[in-house]
Amino acid sequence: MTIKKSRGVWRGDSFADLETYVREFRAGGYPVGQVKEVVCRQCGGTSFAVSVDDEDGCAVTACLACRVEAPVADSADHLDDADIGECACPCGGETFAVAVGFAMTDDEEVRWISVGLRCLTDGTLGVYADWKIDYEPSAHLLAGV
Repeated sequence: MTIKKSRGVWRGDSFADLETYVREFRAGGYPVGQVKEVVCRQCGGTSFAVSVDDEDGCAVTACLACRVEAPVADSADHLDDADIGECACPCGGETFAVAVGFAMTDDEEVRWISVGLRCLTDGTLGVYADWKIDYEPSAHLLAGV
């Protein structure tokens, strides 16, 4: 299925749809160079509960299959000061497929991160958190997904 847009809401049913949405979002106004699907490193699951703090720039996924929690990119560095809250879709769904978008600098360092979610209940797409990376080197963050 291609993305469906209705009344300001984008919906999709695949990672490709979520990837397209994250690229269109352009966090910080920058083009997204890479989008990575979040896959549980413990069990390979792709369904998550997600918590974010958009102010401090961090996100944590909790695999629904094995319950392993994992911070996204450099989120572990900010969790002590974060006011993290669970994500919920407008439909009330709280289970998501997750994609992380990376806007890159000309020298292939990470400039901006965006965390896109696709609700597994109704397919609604959204970016629930994004934050600027203001240090280098930062290319290692690509491996933190």
